[in-house]
Amino acid sequence: MTVTSVDKDLDGLTLTVVADFTAPVERVWELWADPRRLERWWGPPSYPATFEEHDLTPGGEVRYFMTGPEGEKFGGWWRITSVTPPAVLEFTDGFSDAEGRPDPEMPTTAVRMTLTARDGGTRMELRSVFDTREQMERLAEMGMVEGLRASVGQMDDVLAG
Repeated sequence: MTVTSVDKDLDGLTLTVVADFTAPVERVWELWADPRRLERWWGPPSYPATFEEHDLTPGGEVRYFMTGPEGEKFGGWWRITSVTPPAVLEFTDGFSDAEGRPDPEMPTTAVRMTLTARDGGTRMELRSVFDTREQMERLAEMGMVEGLRASVGQMDDVLAG
C-alpha cells in the first residue's frame, strides 16, 4: 500500500495524506498531469472518474465526474492556483451540480500536492485545508478520508502499468 499516513488535524483544519512510491518524481507527476492516467486512480475503485476538462495552468480548470456502482454521477472541479512541474500542484477543490457548475451549497478545500525525491523514489504529500471545522466534519462524514486513502492506494497499479 502506498499510503504511509493520514493525519486529520481538527485544530489546524487540515487533512494530510502521505504516500511513498518507488517511481521517480517525474513519473508520479504524470499521474496528475495526464488526464487519462488521472482517471485510473482519482476516485475510489467503485467510483471511477472521467475528466472532461484538464487545464493544469494557473487559473485553469479541471472538471470531472465520478460514476457510482448504480450509474449515478457525482461532479467535481478544481481551480488551479499554482503549478510547478514536477513538484507542486495547488488548487481549490469543489463539487459540481448536475450541469457541471460549482455547487455553492457544498464546501470547497484548498489543496496542495507536493512531490519530493526520497529514498530512490517519491514521497507525495496531499494536504487539504478547510475553511471551518464544520466543513471538515461534513466532508469526513461523506467519506472523504476513506475515499482519498482508496484513491491514492490505486496509484501504484497505474505506475506499474
